[in-house]
Amino acid sequence: MTQQQSNSFEDNKSLNKTIYDNAKTHFLGNFPANIPIENAYTHIGMFLGWMIENDLYSEYFEEEAEVQMYRFKKRELGPTILSEIWDGYLGYELFNKAGNMFTYYYYGSGIYNKDYTNLLAKDLPSIYHVKDTWENYELMANQISNRHKQWEALIK
Repeated sequence: MTQQQSNSFEDNKSLNKTIYDNAKTHFLGNFPANIPIENAYTHIGMFLGWMIENDLYSEYFEEEAEVQMYRFKKRELGPTILSEIWDGYLGYELFNKAGNMFTYYYYGSGIYNKDYTNLLAKDLPSIYHVKDTWENYELMANQISNRHKQWEALIK
């Protein structure tokens, strides 16, 4: 291992075991009783879908989810189902280095949750009441893209 590879590894150590979100923590927590449990997956699936569309996923994730990625890109598989297939899990091994750095900054910091709430759930009782629609996905995808551009400017 070269010195540069070693330093790169050390720099990413904190990301190497990061779990950004897990639907279980939502539906086993303070989850509204009057809506389907699947709604705990929607916000995770919207982020995961954007990461797929922007090629920020890992080789591992590509190998394991190639068909789901293809179906998502073709709009045959929505964000909630995409997230459900992965048990509502959003963790480091799903993303490449740039994907993890952005996810840590945006999702891990809570900015994503604030954007999601302000954009899609502002007039709803909770984030779990947001409908899994392509229109909602596009609204959120545009916001994530804007945040990604801001993040890229910060790291240059």
